[in-house]
Amino acid sequence: KRFFFLPIGLVCCFPLVLTGKEALTHFPSLGPSTSSAQGKVHVKQCDLLKLSRKQKRLCRREPGLAETLRDAIRLGVMECQYQFRSERWNCSLEGRTSLLKRGFKETAFLYAVSSAALTHSLARACSAGRMERCTCDDSPDLENRKAWQWGVCGDNLKYSTKFLKKFLGQKRIGKDLRAKVDIHNTNVGIKAVKNGLKTTCKCHGVSGSCAVRTCWKQLSPFHEIGRLLKLRYDDAVKVFSTTNDAVGHSELAGPQRHSHSPKHPASPRSTDLVYVEDSPSFCRPSKYSLGTAGRTCSREGNCDSMCCGRGYNTQSRLVTFSCHCQVQWCCYVECQQCMQEEVVYSCKQ
Repeated sequence: KRFFFLPIGLVCCFPLVLTGKEALTHFPSLGPSTSSAQGKVHVKQCDLLKLSRKQKRLCRREPGLAETLRDAIRLGVMECQYQFRSERWNCSLEGRTSLLKRGFKETAFLYAVSSAALTHSLARACSAGRMERCTCDDSPDLENRKAWQWGVCGDNLKYSTKFLKKFLGQKRIGKDLRAKVDIHNTNVGIKAVKNGLKTTCKCHGVSGSCAVRTCWKQLSPFHEIGRLLKLRYDDAVKVFSTTNDAVGHSELAGPQRHSHSPKHPASPRSTDLVYVEDSPSFCRPSKYSLGTAGRTCSREGNCDSMCCGRGYNTQSRLVTFSCHCQVQWCCYVECQQCMQEEVVYSCKQ
C-alpha cells in the first residue's frame, strides 16, 4: 500500500509524514495513452493515497499531484536519513508510527522536513511542467517573457505555498498544545524553503557580454534545506502552553532567552523547531526505534555516543572498487578492479 499518515486527531491540518509503511517506488507510468486513460490512472493514483476527503478531491483535480506527493515522500525520507546517519536515531522507518504520536524533537524534525519536501517538490513540479494547473514562477518583477524566450523557467514557490495552505487546511485549534506544536513545526519547514529561494541571473550577448540579462527564481538544493533544519533540530526549544491575557487565548512559550528565570517565558521564534517532551535514548530496541546494536560508527568520531557505552566490534574486510580508469576511443571508460582492506566498527549488542 502507498499511503500518507495524518496523526490521530489531527486530520487534514498537517504535512504528509512518513510512517514506515509507504512504498517509495514510482506509481505505474501514465504512458502514451489517451488523455481519458491518463485521467483515470491519475484518479486511481489519488485513491491509493490515504488522504482526507477534501485532500483526495483536490488531488483528483490536479493531474500530476499524486506523483508529486510520492516524490515529496521520497525526498523527505532520504534527506532525513542522510542528516541523521551518524545519530542514535537514524530516521529509520521502524517505529515511525509510535514516534509521531509523541512530542519529541525527532517528531518536530519529521513534520518540518515533510512540509519542506512537499513545498519544494510542488514548486519544482510546476517549473518542470509536471502539473497542469501551474507553470513557471509568475512573479511580476522577473520579466518572465524574457525568461521564457531564453528557455528559463523559475521554480513556482508562490503557487506551491498557496496550494499547500489549501491542501493542508490549517484551522484554528483552540488550546490543543500538541496541535499548535505540529502546526508550528510544519510552518518552520515551509519557511526554510522560502528562505532558500534565490534570484539567479544569466547573461546573453556576443562573446559572453551581458547585453541582455535574464533573471529567475530558483530553489536551493534540498540538501541545504535539510542541513538548515538539522541545525534547527540541534537547537530545538522545549515549550509549554500559556495564556496570553491580552488576546485571551493560549500560545506556545519556552524559556526566556539569555535568562534563567522561568517566570518570564518567551514565545519561540518562527524559525525554531519546538517540542513538548524529552526524547528517549534510542540506545535499545523500543517501539520508537531498533536501537543502535550493529550500527556502524567512526572510532574517532561517534562510536562512544552511538554505542551508548557498550563498546564496539572491529572487523576487517576486503572491498572492491574501480581504479586506473582510462577513456578509450571512442566513447567509453575502461577500469581495472582493485581491492583494499577496510576496517569497520560496529556497536556491540
